[in-house]
Amino acid sequence: MILNSRDRTALGTWLLSRAGMVLIAIVAGRTLVRGDLQEPFLDRWTQWDVDHLIEIARYGYGGDPAQPPDAGLPGFFPGFPLVVRATHLIVPDWRLAALLVSFAAGAVAMVALARLGDQEFGAGTGQRAVIALLLCPVALFLLAGYSEALFLAFALPAWLLARQGRWAPAALCGFAAAGVRITGVFLALALVVEFLTGERRQWRQAPWLIVPFLAPAAYWAYLWHWTGRFNAWQIAQEKGWGRDTVWPWQAWETTWNAAFHADNQFTHAFRVELAAAVIGVVLTLWLLAKRRWAESSYVGLQLVALMTSAFYLSIGRSTLVWWPLWLALGVLGVRRPWAYVALLALSVPLLVVQVVLYTSGSWAG
Repeated sequence: MILNSRDRTALGTWLLSRAGMVLIAIVAGRTLVRGDLQEPFLDRWTQWDVDHLIEIARYGYGGDPAQPPDAGLPGFFPGFPLVVRATHLIVPDWRLAALLVSFAAGAVAMVALARLGDQEFGAGTGQRAVIALLLCPVALFLLAGYSEALFLAFALPAWLLARQGRWAPAALCGFAAAGVRITGVFLALALVVEFLTGERRQWRQAPWLIVPFLAPAAYWAYLWHWTGRFNAWQIAQEKGWGRDTVWPWQAWETTWNAAFHADNQFTHAFRVELAAAVIGVVLTLWLLAKRRWAESSYVGLQLVALMTSAFYLSIGRSTLVWWPLWLALGVLGVRRPWAYVALLALSVPLLVVQVVLYTSGSWAG
């Protein structure tokens, strides 16, 4: 891939923002005394889901044989652990391997986002979308060893290629994305909608649309073979994370009570979840009003799944993979620079707080 000036700018923004985040973590570790801030740097970035993903990479879904079985491990798709395991062949430290996977994947994703923004809405939109994404409050998870960056590294090129009518490579990228996160199922559905409603429909290419669905189907078949239960993934969600399906108003009430009628380390995170849910609903309605059927299905179907869980979990982090949101903010940056700058000014302090919370061992989303 030949990099142009736009690509290099996106990469520079990625590197500069990540360097700033590392600096925040280092300064916090030296000036504050709280929890894991006193731990080594790599340990401070290996928190929560990163531990689970590394455990899968090392031992498989059976988990560490020296520890009690973890019923929630099959809830994670295998793409990220497989890439971490491959990286470990040349990077001995598992923690560093996970960070490097996210770092490299994030660089690819930012180039693709910049290209997509300029292709869809004109020059300058893509770079502003990149900046908005990298300075959002939950952007730390694109640096930590979570799966969002790797998903975007496949999903954004898939969407870019689909919008160009290049369905075969789009489907292959979609297949890879769908092996990383359950979000890939919604991407696969959105690709179908884009094919049916877009201007670049080629019926001979239609069979390619099946390909992205094959990755989750293969994983679920593996779990069925391994556990003897065809719904093993859903069972892992319920037993490992308490993610039973409920009515949306019940999920909202439970999350609201956890956010405003409790005081613990998860209180702040639940407030982020509520805010993200509202943003997602507004975004979906806006996309529907703009008749962007494929993007609205991508975001809207995710929200249906996330907002009918027993309580809101990971909606804040899910905003990272809602590229229509970041493209919309990129457009705002071109048309209303003052509003765009004001949003960034509000976002950056929240990002700093999130970095300190996460590297201190607190749940940050």
